[in-house]
Amino acid sequence: MKERGLELSREKTRITHVEDGFDFLGQNVRRYDHGKVLTKPSSQSVKTFLSKIRETIDNSGSLTAGEMIRRLNQQIKGWTMYHRYAASKRTFRYVDHRIFGMVWRWCRRRHPTKGRRWIRTTYFPPDGHRHWVFTGMLLNEKGQGRPIQLMSAARVRIIRYVKIRSDVNPYDPKWELYLEARRGWQLTQTLAGLSRIEYLWKGQKGRCRVCGQPLRLAEEDCQIHHRIWRSRGGPDTVDNLELFRANCHRQIHAQEGRTKAAASREGRS
Repeated sequence: MKERGLELSREKTRITHVEDGFDFLGQNVRRYDHGKVLTKPSSQSVKTFLSKIRETIDNSGSLTAGEMIRRLNQQIKGWTMYHRYAASKRTFRYVDHRIFGMVWRWCRRRHPTKGRRWIRTTYFPPDGHRHWVFTGMLLNEKGQGRPIQLMSAARVRIIRYVKIRSDVNPYDPKWELYLEARRGWQLTQTLAGLSRIEYLWKGQKGRCRVCGQPLRLAEEDCQIHHRIWRSRGGPDTVDNLELFRANCHRQIHAQEGRTKAAASREGRS
């Protein structure tokens, strides 16, 4: 590594066995007894996160329940969005349990003369099949109130990335359809990506460019296509993108492949 201009920091580097695990960027990587290597939120990350939650609650002062919930939701969302790509479901349930205890104690301190039933009825109303949902009210500029609920970490969907195939070549047109499918999935994982897809959908009036059939954004049947293929230098900008139904998308790429093969045969003849 030194020959290539790279050096390891002695202060930040240690050699350890994978069965003992190691922490990196707030996550713990370790091989367990069943032979699987799992990445989970590190103990230190959980401890730091809960400390910040406790600090927000303890320093809430005269904040209403709704205002405090809004601040807590920002913290919970930021932390869970970072760790939702790891094996975090059990950890998310654990932090929910700890946060519930904190907000319950906050309610008891705020209303020392009230009983448990009154606190539950006032702050923890049921929501459909969910019970014990910490709820407050937020007022808008006109003084109108709307309910706001504490975000549940355990309800955040864990996302598993599918490894890219080892023989993929982004400059080979035969992999264009495969890479477009991966790119489309990546766009659906962010608000910016979803906004781009919605913009394209509205520009096409909700219909496929090829067959004119309606496109449903929530389904896998709606796929992204690059007018100028990325393998041929096409950009990943909105003006080079369009939405196809899955079957139409496959047909476009298959037709392109047949056209190229025919041109190649004519050139040899």
